[in-house]
Amino acid sequence: MSLTSDQMELREEDIRSHYEAAAALLEGFDHTPRIASGKAAPRAERSAGLGTRRMFRSTTPGLVTRSTARPEGVQLLARIEAADGDDPLVSPAQASVMSALRRALSIAMAMAEVYGDQTGLADLKRANLEGSLPADKKTVFSELLSAEALITLHVFGNACAFLLTPQLSEVSVEIGEVEEVLSENGQLALHGALWELDQDIAQFASDDARLVACVCSFAAQLMEKVSLRAQTAARLEPFERAAWKVEADDFAIRGFQPARAAKGSTLSMTFKKPHEVVGNHIAKYQALRLSKMLMAYDFERRLNPFAELGGFIFTFMGDGMPGTGKTTLIQMMAGLIKGYCDNAGYPFRYQNLSTESIDSYQGKSAQNAKAFINNVLDPGVIGFGTIDDIDQLAGKRGDRQSSAGQLEITAVLMESFAGANTVVRGNCTFGMFSNYPENVDDALRQRAGARFLVDGPQSRDDYIDILALLMGKNHAIPLGKHELYAAQEIRKAVARSFESHNRPHEDGLMRVYERVEADIGKLDTLAKLGTYLKGIQEADARFTGRSIKNITDAVKVRAMDFELPDEWMEEPERFLFKSYDEKRGMIEELRRPITVEMVIQEINRYADSEFRYADKSDEAAIAAMVRDFGRTEEAKRRYLEGKG
Repeated sequence: MSLTSDQMELREEDIRSHYEAAAALLEGFDHTPRIASGKAAPRAERSAGLGTRRMFRSTTPGLVTRSTARPEGVQLLARIEAADGDDPLVSPAQASVMSALRRALSIAMAMAEVYGDQTGLADLKRANLEGSLPADKKTVFSELLSAEALITLHVFGNACAFLLTPQLSEVSVEIGEVEEVLSENGQLALHGALWELDQDIAQFASDDARLVACVCSFAAQLMEKVSLRAQTAARLEPFERAAWKVEADDFAIRGFQPARAAKGSTLSMTFKKPHEVVGNHIAKYQALRLSKMLMAYDFERRLNPFAELGGFIFTFMGDGMPGTGKTTLIQMMAGLIKGYCDNAGYPFRYQNLSTESIDSYQGKSAQNAKAFINNVLDPGVIGFGTIDDIDQLAGKRGDRQSSAGQLEITAVLMESFAGANTVVRGNCTFGMFSNYPENVDDALRQRAGARFLVDGPQSRDDYIDILALLMGKNHAIPLGKHELYAAQEIRKAVARSFESHNRPHEDGLMRVYERVEADIGKLDTLAKLGTYLKGIQEADARFTGRSIKNITDAVKVRAMDFELPDEWMEEPERFLFKSYDEKRGMIEELRRPITVEMVIQEINRYADSEFRYADKSDEAAIAAMVRDFGRTEEAKRRYLEGKG
């Protein structure tokens, strides 16, 4: 993939110029640990010795460090060679790790060199070496050196993880927190990081699979620690506001964001065809359209025209009774997107956040949820993330039955779906599914931009269709007077479903609608629609500004109420492979004008769901209180009988 418009090239010749220095670091250096304590067993010295290695002079002004800790020789190549025991030959996995480490170190050094040239740090280093550094520049010099150290460490970890991720197996290694993070200057920072990596490899890498997993885990922990430090560090703006690309590796550097190889996930689920989703007409229709919307994403611009024009569904919630088809809907949507991506040659990544992500270890549940979010958000892939049974996974704040792990997941999802740093590029979508949406935290539920009511088969025709579908073909029972799957013809079914929302479905909302209409007449102006919205808010205080945003987003989706032609998916040259501006123009030509009917229908659809959730939640709470009162009365009766 070529450079995007906002990227600069990190030249290959500049990277390779650091190969010798990187190799020297891997062969050996001395390091006195300052923060961490040693974990590894002593290693027999190799004959090469450290005395022949090139020495590096610190450029930190006035830095004098005294420590009683014993210097330890770090010979990372020897450590990696010994990871599989006594085998005298270097395995392919070991060679790959060595090569990735040298490459990552060289990229980090080249990036630090670019930063030094941009900020004047290189000139200050020369002045310091010559003893001519002005006194009034020492503070700036120290801040720039600290920034260089953080940049060097993060780029090293980022490149290392990026290069080795394709070689990861199912084996995982938990190395714990990275401690030896030094920020005096880039060279010392690498010494500390490589020293700790050497310790971790000695402790955890007993075979090739664990070696790769150990290095990748270390790289991830290093990036996380450095990113936290960078939040309060100075002089990082030139690095954070720009982007670089290493063309040979297709590796992008964007501030302190982790890069990921554009690698899709291997799916083993059973895919469903649209006609196999019986009923659920609006949910099925929106899933079909969203699947095609995702394919409009432009990998060069890193943006989807639908996200720019409005009408892109970033988060949605599917709710319904058990057995109404939520899993089938997921299988249909994942299958459609994967098929489109396979045809276009795009990487597709599907992930589900399951209850296994809840961990009793403090902070681990949040880490699992954040890793799920980041994997799906990866701008190098088309992503689809699902959270099935979200009422069990994410805790409801204020609910004493919610565990700490569940509340951690709730916090991560809320921040990721509508936080200050949320960026919707249009390359991915998240679906939350639940049989009991009333048990989902109100604020998290309102972060679902669209609502898919998954109510299953409804009509007589639906029930005949699902019976015929599930019976299969191993029978001779005649069909009878019925046109199979005709009721599932999506356009007619969706039109009927939308029209049904011209008036509310829930009794509580119907009372508000009828009262407002009786007071001000037909809802045909923005002022009257706003009055209706205020009436809803008076009936349900949870109906806030976020609810209005979700409704207007849904209206914009209706303005995009068209399906991208199947030919555009089947023949990528007709749409998918066109430039961003061409795709945007083609979409704008298909856009429909917004009507009053659309707005009323979407207000009713959204408000119906909130009233439905509230009624169920209140009823569940009342039923629980009735049970508690009954227990109390029974306890009193038994107590009095015992006394008598």
